[in-house]
Amino acid sequence: MYDWNDLRYFLELSRRGRLISAARKLHVDHTTVSRRISALEDELNARLFDKSPRGYKLTDAGLRLLPYAEQMEARSNQLYQEISGKDARLSGTVRLAAPEGLSADIIARNLGKFREMHPDIELELLAESRQTSLSKREADIAITLARPDSGRVIAWKLCDYRLGLYATQDYLDRHPAISRLEDLNGHDFIGYIDDLIQLPELRFLEQVVKSPHMVFRSTSVIAQYNAVLDGIGLSIVHYFMANHDARLIPVLPHKVAIDREYWLVVHEDLRHVARVDAVCHFLTKLLKDLHGHMTGQSMPRIL
Repeated sequence: MYDWNDLRYFLELSRRGRLISAARKLHVDHTTVSRRISALEDELNARLFDKSPRGYKLTDAGLRLLPYAEQMEARSNQLYQEISGKDARLSGTVRLAAPEGLSADIIARNLGKFREMHPDIELELLAESRQTSLSKREADIAITLARPDSGRVIAWKLCDYRLGLYATQDYLDRHPAISRLEDLNGHDFIGYIDDLIQLPELRFLEQVVKSPHMVFRSTSVIAQYNAVLDGIGLSIVHYFMANHDARLIPVLPHKVAIDREYWLVVHEDLRHVARVDAVCHFLTKLLKDLHGHMTGQSMPRIL
């Protein structure tokens, strides 16, 4: 029979990806973590991790073990709380994958509230606009642009959000006036790199102008945003990013309004893990409270 205590080392290495980081969290030497993982692999007769220059990654066997280890950890915490009569503080690491704009402008700006409620939960934020595999445990929770149609996941809609067309006053002063959609054909645009767009929901520029003259492309929303601020072209920007920045001017706001959705997705094996549930609850309430900000219910500035 394997030592149940070895699962603590397995869980921490699966979350951290590196021996030193896991050892620091467990308050032991990194050689102890390595030794306990090796012992667990020997007892289970299975290789649980693949090692690479980027760290430790779960094998198929490790991925199968992970939900059981998570459940045992959750049961252990519940047992302590019920038997001891003490409130067990939620702790551990939760990895969240979310689109870059939402991550930088909404989630990161509101982490203070979460820290006040759950000071022992460490949140790791993957801020990128690509598909993340929850089944491969690339993240515990994902915020996506559409409801997933497959997989052992639980999903619910967080909110709607809106995007519009923006430019700086400097750009508008140096280029022909824009009073109708047809006027956009002679202007410069900023957007995504076409062949690297993984999500169809990000193909919104073609809804505005069929053949835009592109002067800058990037997979990064923040890079696109900064390029607009530098005055080199027009770009589709989230209302929640643009409407508090007086440097950006909405262009044809009554004609260019693109609506999208954010969905929260969690693997069904982790749905009731306490720390994961705490993050899910926080994000759901946060975006519900910010509904008006996300959808731009107050129309953007028109100059």
